[in-house]
Amino acid sequence: MDALETAREILPGVIELRRKIHANPELGNQLPETRRAVLDALAGLDLEFRYSQETTSIVATLHGAGNGPRIMLRGDMDALPMPENNQLPYASQNKDMMHACGHDAHTAMLVGAAKLLHSRRSEINGSIDFFFQTGEEGYFGAKLALDEGLFEAPNSPDAVFAIHITPLLETGKVTSRAGTILAAADVWKMIIKGKGGHASMPHDCLDPIPVACEIVQAFQSFVTSRINVFDPVVLTTSKIEAGTTTNVIPEVANVLGTLRSTSEKSRRRAHEGMARLAKQIAIAHEVEAEFNIEQGYPVTVNEAQFVEFARQSSIEILGENAFVPMRTPMMGAEDFSYFLQRWPGAIFFLGVKPEDPALAEPCHSSRMILNEDGMAHGIALHAGVAMRWLAQQSGS
Repeated sequence: MDALETAREILPGVIELRRKIHANPELGNQLPETRRAVLDALAGLDLEFRYSQETTSIVATLHGAGNGPRIMLRGDMDALPMPENNQLPYASQNKDMMHACGHDAHTAMLVGAAKLLHSRRSEINGSIDFFFQTGEEGYFGAKLALDEGLFEAPNSPDAVFAIHITPLLETGKVTSRAGTILAAADVWKMIIKGKGGHASMPHDCLDPIPVACEIVQAFQSFVTSRINVFDPVVLTTSKIEAGTTTNVIPEVANVLGTLRSTSEKSRRRAHEGMARLAKQIAIAHEVEAEFNIEQGYPVTVNEAQFVEFARQSSIEILGENAFVPMRTPMMGAEDFSYFLQRWPGAIFFLGVKPEDPALAEPCHSSRMILNEDGMAHGIALHAGVAMRWLAQQSGS
């Protein structure tokens, strides 16, 4: 099967769908218009549908000719709460919403892969789940789907695969790595409670602001001295809020930030160390510190064997020089991590750099655009990986 040639034949319809979704972005776990667009695009295909009861996620399953194993392909559908600053005929029509992370392309590519694979279903020994997922951008859409049992037996996959676009990588290239590929992302919050009073008499007060600053400095020293540099974390203090005017020492200082980690070990060590420092430094200054961490997505860990399989597949499907090894993990986070905790698989990044490199902006930029021709490579990779994996597992 020349998956890339077939993908290019169906690309115009995929581009049309991507632009439709891009112009009508939706947030979170309720994406009724996006869901409708997906279902309309899949109409007429012989697929079995399962629908989330908690969200608007969809699982469309293609059953092949044989009773072989099952693989799941994921495409996320939600946008970001931000304005778009592109002058495009299909730019976002919804205020402060934008598909700035390529989920419109992910969704459209997965529809394209479903159509391509449907045309070859007589050659498929097994089943393929096309998972159109809500809520990746911080809304735990993958976890919700798992918790409500969308992928429990007899609908459990034997492997999982996802593609994420990147406008900073040359179109037609893909990249990934075995092991940790993306970080865990947590939000931490701290409230320092002191005793307010007149700014001219700090000795009669318990000023929370210097204490907050001292704790923040201690956090940074802790990261450099107590966390293994080869198992890193990135600790960011993004907001300190306290006070009302120049001559008043406030009662309270509020501090918040993020913690990103590349393993559960470094994540746990950082959690424990930050809580300890906040408590002990507060005690030393006779103030009270409330420190809390809201755990976000876990570390995304690719299975080495599947990465090698998908790497070889990408070379066969896209060309000898298509695969670019990823040297280090990225500190972004992905809720596909929940699937990779349960089943072997991998997430790959697909290059869609604009033809004019000067226009290349990273994901989450209000000016992010992509080379839509590159979506043909994503369609072909989805389809090729699924067919090759099912054939390999079936021994055919």
